[in-house]
Amino acid sequence: MQEAKFIVKTLTAEGYFAYFAGGWVRDFLLNHPPDDIDIATNAPPDVVESLFSHTIPIGKAFGIILVLIKNKQYEVATFRHDVEYKDGRRPSKIEFSTPEIDAQRRDFTINGMFYDPIKEEIIDFVNGRDDLNKKIIRCIGNPHSRFKEDRLRMIRAIRMSARFNFEIEKDTKKAIIAHSDELFPSVAIERIFQEFSKMSKYQGFKKALIMLFEFKLLQTIFPDIIKLELDEVKDRLFLVDDFPHRAPVIASILELFPEYTLEQKQELCRYLKLSNREIEFVTFLDLGKSYIKNENKVDDFSWAYFYSNHFFELAIDILAVHIKAEKRKDFLFNHEEKQKILKNYVDRIKNNDPVVKSDHLKLCNIKPGILMGQLLKEAEKISINKKILDPYKVIEELKKLKIWPK
Repeated sequence: MQEAKFIVKTLTAEGYFAYFAGGWVRDFLLNHPPDDIDIATNAPPDVVESLFSHTIPIGKAFGIILVLIKNKQYEVATFRHDVEYKDGRRPSKIEFSTPEIDAQRRDFTINGMFYDPIKEEIIDFVNGRDDLNKKIIRCIGNPHSRFKEDRLRMIRAIRMSARFNFEIEKDTKKAIIAHSDELFPSVAIERIFQEFSKMSKYQGFKKALIMLFEFKLLQTIFPDIIKLELDEVKDRLFLVDDFPHRAPVIASILELFPEYTLEQKQELCRYLKLSNREIEFVTFLDLGKSYIKNENKVDDFSWAYFYSNHFFELAIDILAVHIKAEKRKDFLFNHEEKQKILKNYVDRIKNNDPVVKSDHLKLCNIKPGILMGQLLKEAEKISINKKILDPYKVIEELKKLKIWPK
């Protein structure tokens, strides 16, 4: 905060004025831990660049300069008026203006206030403080215009409503429902998933997802649930708030699609433009579900590989949520005990140190190739399932298999 004050004081000393803006002011008044401090000023971007030694012109055409001080970044934006929106996402033209006009271009009243850190005063041209006290999310100006300018604001309204437990004002709500089917193609799916990620950081993620359905947005994003009733959506999302805080967003989203096959889950990940690592996690979580469903048919070899996976601890905590509460403690205890029994083998898997190695098979005249690979895998299964740590005893068992060359 001291660095942000320094920026304001520097601009003020040059005859300009500058305020903290938007979300920081809202959180400050709510006594919530504030997010990054954005600064709004009447200084042109060229002036901002000239006054600070380390800057990045991240959006100079829109009057936005990033100022870097002590490894911290502060977005400094010149007061502006957005002249025209063409793509339902961002203005194609802007004009520099006054703080009063700048406040009018912002999304919601509770985000439209400024704070003067020198005078320690709130500057409110949009009655944001009144709506904050009333716990209301209200568009600044005409809500239809606000959402046509930037369709993502519809999702943002619901995110803030769920986060702060605020009501969405009736005209704002009507406008969201009216424009819910216009989300695409104006908004990229990546931006929508970013909003999901922000929602998941606070309590009320389940509430936010349910609200998205009530406001017709969730079924726009996921057409496969368009025929569902609200009660069914609530039932499917029932466990989401019990998920561990570190659970990835996709784990909660998948609750909407309980009948999806693994291939459909992976396709959903690709639709959401998720990373390969996230797809890998979804694949592993699906494997875990199948293991638990068919627990008595899963051998120790499979469990050892499951426990050795880097996603295991997170996956087992998510899977445990799906176990009835009265049985959850026993479920976790049983897997802790099973891990202890298999610890030696799990450690070997993690260290890539199987009991039987290729050198052992070479001594038996097995040449490198497909057969050797098959025999090494079977040897590891024998070692883990029969708890044999002597490589030669494993090979004796291996010789009993049909694939061992006669």
